[in-house]
Amino acid sequence: MRKPVVIGVAGGSGSGKTSVTKAIDDSFKGHSILVLEQDYYYKDQSHLPFEERLKTNYDHPLAFDNDLLMEHIEKLLRFEPINKPVYDYSIHTRSDKIIAVEPKDVIILEGILILEDERLRNIMDIKLFVDTDADLRIIRRMQRDIKERGRTLDSVIDQYVNVVRPMHNQFIEPTKRYADVIIPEGGHNHVAIDLMVTKIQTILEQKSIL
Repeated sequence: MRKPVVIGVAGGSGSGKTSVTKAIDDSFKGHSILVLEQDYYYKDQSHLPFEERLKTNYDHPLAFDNDLLMEHIEKLLRFEPINKPVYDYSIHTRSDKIIAVEPKDVIILEGILILEDERLRNIMDIKLFVDTDADLRIIRRMQRDIKERGRTLDSVIDQYVNVVRPMHNQFIEPTKRYADVIIPEGGHNHVAIDLMVTKIQTILEQKSIL
């Protein structure tokens, strides 16, 4: 039975996961491919008071609704459409919006803890871990959070020291051992990305998709 190719792209915050994902996506323009970001699947917290939602640790595995993510992936594997949730960080819960997603021949699952859940790993054809030095990751996170999310420098540093760094060491870094390929320096590693594209093309050809 024809089945989509599933690629997992993991790595710490600011590692370059999105750049790697985009580079792979760009290499298959004209082909059937979709990106499913784990960030969209944070748990709904509408039942909690706003003060409690403010305490959310977004770098902990329990923050994600992997049950819903698995349900959606299984539908996509059957070439059925899904309604992807949208998370609103301003209210720390899901918004009322949804995004209609049509099934494709290639599914890229991207997220900091996408390799942490065994169920997710088991449906992946290729598992990637983007490995970037901590100093580069914190700089990229500062740039993103200050420019795009209106955060102060002090708040970004405080969150990194007290939450992001310990969560990375405890939960994200250990998932590196599950990766088939470790890509240093993210989207700047053109050789590794080219090798991944070639491997994906081979799998697609074997499945008679290309």
